[in-house]
Amino acid sequence: MNRLQNSTSAYLRSAAHQPIHWYEWGPEPFEAARREDKPILLDIGAVWCHWCHVIDRESYEEAEIAKRINDSFIPIKVDVDARPDIDRRYQEVVQALTGQGGWPLTVFLTPEGEVIYGGTYFPPEDRWGMPGMKSILPRVAQTYRDNKSSVVAQAKRLHEELARVSKQNLQAGELGPQLPDRILSDIVNSFDEEHGGFGSAPKFPPATALELLLRRAFSTGDEKTLGMVTKTLDAMAAGGMRDQLGGAFHRYSVDRVWRVPHFEVMLYAEAELLKIYALGYQWTKEPRYADLIRELLGYLKTTLSDQQRGGFYGSQDADATPDDDGDYWTWTLAEAKAALDPAELEVAARTYGIEEQGEMRENPAKNVLYQTAPMESLAKLLQKPESDLRAILTRAKAKLLAARNKRKPPYVDQAVYTNWNGLMVSGMLAAADALDDEAARAFALKTLDRIWAQGVRPGQGLSHVIQENSSQPRGFLDDYASLLNALLDAYESAQNPLYLERARQLAEEMISRFWDQDQGGFFDVESLEHEAIQILKQRRKPIQDAPTPAANSAAAIGLDRLYQVTGESSYRDLAEKTLKAFAGTAQEYGLFAASFGIALDAHFQEPAKVVIVGKIGDPKTISLLKAALAPYRPDRVIQVVGPSAEKPEHTAFVCAGTQCAAPVTDPTKLRELVVTFGIARRESE
Repeated sequence: MNRLQNSTSAYLRSAAHQPIHWYEWGPEPFEAARREDKPILLDIGAVWCHWCHVIDRESYEEAEIAKRINDSFIPIKVDVDARPDIDRRYQEVVQALTGQGGWPLTVFLTPEGEVIYGGTYFPPEDRWGMPGMKSILPRVAQTYRDNKSSVVAQAKRLHEELARVSKQNLQAGELGPQLPDRILSDIVNSFDEEHGGFGSAPKFPPATALELLLRRAFSTGDEKTLGMVTKTLDAMAAGGMRDQLGGAFHRYSVDRVWRVPHFEVMLYAEAELLKIYALGYQWTKEPRYADLIRELLGYLKTTLSDQQRGGFYGSQDADATPDDDGDYWTWTLAEAKAALDPAELEVAARTYGIEEQGEMRENPAKNVLYQTAPMESLAKLLQKPESDLRAILTRAKAKLLAARNKRKPPYVDQAVYTNWNGLMVSGMLAAADALDDEAARAFALKTLDRIWAQGVRPGQGLSHVIQENSSQPRGFLDDYASLLNALLDAYESAQNPLYLERARQLAEEMISRFWDQDQGGFFDVESLEHEAIQILKQRRKPIQDAPTPAANSAAAIGLDRLYQVTGESSYRDLAEKTLKAFAGTAQEYGLFAASFGIALDAHFQEPAKVVIVGKIGDPKTISLLKAALAPYRPDRVIQVVGPSAEKPEHTAFVCAGTQCAAPVTDPTKLRELVVTFGIARRESE
């Protein structure tokens, strides 16, 4: 067992048996590299990553390769989920060198942490047009040994140039309502009219872009814009990227038609998709979206959460063993026959495309389940009532799921990450509001309370990983921004002033730790002068959605929301300065600036304000609150206040701008007002 055996990271512990003298990230390996005058081999990966398992098995567990690494390098292994700050910086360098990035990220460094050479997956020997580890290792070691001064100087120049370009790419500018239109135009122009989503393969779930489009559809009443949203929601729901049996979504689709996924399940993707389907249901009231939400909530409950303490787990692996490729999630026709009776097999096979020849390259008999056609089309084909076929399919799904549950499931990483949990709390509260699901609301609040109790440390800030008795690194801007918005969502949904107080406290911490006093905007990490190498002392200002909403956009949204609730103009001023800090170039990111578009749109929109008079916990007050929460209305602000002579109990007031509607006491009328009052439709772009 090597140094990783006691790591808090599941990814690092999975390498504890390897014959490589791995270090965790910290000052110790860099001191060793300087002392022994050796280059560093840095491996960045994740426990859910298929090709990380492949390189582990092929190279890092192979005796000859391990000996070469131990003799000539100082090896460091990093978990991307635990240290996204490290990954982000080295991905940037490797992408500049090679034009691509991803995981595993394999990087050779000087003892000062600057990149000599890098790439992603390397096979053990030369193949597929790629150099192998057995040829790369001696070449890098010899080059460093024979030409150290020039190698070090070149690596240093590369990092200096990238730092300069990074600063140039973030330009300030003046704000205006036209800025979101430019981002929207790029998104609309890349829309896939045939299959939904944006661009071609691979396709990642574009939840943030869909939310921006939904906002615009609401403000303009444009059916075409709404159609882009529903087309994409329906395509993702029907495709193989969604687990048709268990309800989870896989990380992304390798093809344009959403059919064949990368099978890992990521909490952040589930969170963003849960939210956008909840918003879609609030608008359309389509029962299929409600069914999907309930299935996804079921998966989260049984597989990706700590039901006893609260909190959501980080991921579920793509593979159950190092030798398979999505075998747990896929089906041969023979496997389906063994689980179903003939009538069930006929309906399931036709619905989900289960055939002799499947989609998986490694095992062509394996089928990814996806919905081949609407149920009404199948009913016409088989000349049977649609209700009968739905009943048969329900039985078939239950049997297939029961059979799959007997397989060895892929590993679930039970790490609780603050930023992803913040996103999921927001998503679950959106689902609770849309479906009036009190169990979902209660678990979201339970999660929020656990993160606050274990993650907030007096004088130290917020933790990125929620673990007892842990010395994990301090939180990143992502953690603060996503948790801030989750707290504000909780305040709106539960009307507990404790969550508003916590939101204010967290916002002040975020400002004091990450705000750029000189040029505005927020840095991704705190000032870390104690870091062993220069690259991590260089702070970045994230504005690109990759893959979660950009932290600066999320921070601006949270600050504007705080202003709307508290009336404290300092929060709005900081939000505006944040947006101005990126207004010169953010729109150039197009689809990947969707969260910036949302932040801009929210900043310029006057929210609808709903005031409900009543006591918290009173059934009539709760009924009015649920009526205000249930429909889709972006930028609404809901507050429950105590009764007074001017405001009788169990009455609701809706205002927009300088106008207020007549007070109402009927929840149905309140719901109608929330949707319609004060809407001045702008022209569709």
